[in-house]
Amino acid sequence: MDAAELIRRYAGGERYFPAAHLIKVKLIAANLPGINLWGADLSGANLAKAKLWGADLSRTNLAQANLTRANLSGVKLNEANLRGAKLNYAKLYGADLTGAYYDESTRFSIGFDPVSRNMRKF
Repeated sequence: MDAAELIRRYAGGERYFPAAHLIKVKLIAANLPGINLWGADLSGANLAKAKLWGADLSRTNLAQANLTRANLSGVKLNEANLRGAKLNYAKLYGADLTGAYYDESTRFSIGFDPVSRNMRKF
């Protein structure tokens, strides 16, 4: 699946895309609130400025993904792979990051504390 197909299907009312293969997909400023991408592979994806509030990204591979300025409010990111992801200025209000993985190359907004959000350093 590519970005155009995902957006077309979402616009048609589909919200459930578990284990979707979306490596390096470009969804810059995409408006996809409430989408379910549980277990999807979004490694290297560009989701900068994407609107994903209320989405389920549990167990999603977001390694090396660009989530700069993305709206991730209320998003489920349980056990997601965020190693090397860019989360600068991302809105994470109410997001569940329990068990999400990060490493030294993961970039967070100034003052964000991954330990207090129950994240795991890998």
